[in-house]
Amino acid sequence: MTVCTVIGLGEAGATYASALVAAGHQVKGFDPVAPTTPAGVVRASTAAEACQGADIVLVLTGAAAAPAVAAECLPVLAKGSCYADLTSSSPHVMQELSRIPSEADFADVAILGPVPTQGAKTPLMVSGPGSEAVATLLAPLGADVEIADGEPGAAMAHKLLRSVLMKGLASVVVEAVTAGRAAGLEEWIREQIARQLAGDGQAVIDRFLVGTAKHAQRRSKEMQDTASFLADDLKVPAEMTTAAAAALTRIASEAAEPVAVLR
Repeated sequence: MTVCTVIGLGEAGATYASALVAAGHQVKGFDPVAPTTPAGVVRASTAAEACQGADIVLVLTGAAAAPAVAAECLPVLAKGSCYADLTSSSPHVMQELSRIPSEADFADVAILGPVPTQGAKTPLMVSGPGSEAVATLLAPLGADVEIADGEPGAAMAHKLLRSVLMKGLASVVVEAVTAGRAAGLEEWIREQIARQLAGDGQAVIDRFLVGTAKHAQRRSKEMQDTASFLADDLKVPAEMTTAAAAALTRIASEAAEPVAVLR
C-alpha cells in the first residue's frame, strides 16, 4: 500500500483519487473549492497537511496554481518520496518547479488523452527523477506510462508538440463540418475527412510536407477564397481557414527568397 496525496479534486483529480482508493492505496486529498470528496479519500485542510507523510503526490490543479502548490508542498516531503505535476504547465515552468528545494524526486507528467472518457487508463508520458515512481503507481491502474528521456519538462514538451496536431486538427474538423452543414453538405465533408484520416499515415505526412511547400503560392489564394466563401456566403467562422491562408502565404514567400551565395 502506498500513501498517496492528490492535490486538486476536480474531475481529473477525483478520477485518479478514486482509482487509487480502489487499488488499495491510502489516499489523502486537498482542494480549496471542489464541493465533494471521493469516497475513501481523507481530505486535508491545506495542501501541505495533505502532503505530510505521503509517498507520492499527484498534482492535478490548473496550471496557474502549479507554482504556488509546488512552493507549499515540495518543502514538506521526505526523502525518497515523489512529487508528480500533472498540470499543463509549460516545459520551462516544470523545470523551474523541479528546482524548488526538496527531498522529493520531481516528475513532470503529461496526460496524453481525455481523462473524462479514459479515466485512470489515460496514456501518460513522464520525465524527471520521479518517473519510475509514477510508472510504478499508475501503470497497474491500466495506464500506458511512457518514460521520456531528459529532465523535467521533457514530457510536457512532447505533449505540447502533440497539441499542435490534436488541437489544431480538432479545430479544422469542427470548422469544416460547420461549413459543410451550412452548405447542406455535412455528410459529404464528413466522408472526406474520414478518408484523409485513414490509410498510411506516414505517406500522408510526407505528401503534406512536400506538397505544401511546392504549391504554397497557389494554395494560399485558394484558401483566401475559401475563407471568403465561409465568412461571406455561408456565414460561418473561418479562423482556421484564414490562418491556413496566412501560413501558406508565408511559406510561399520564404520559398521565393533568394539564397545567399557565400564566396
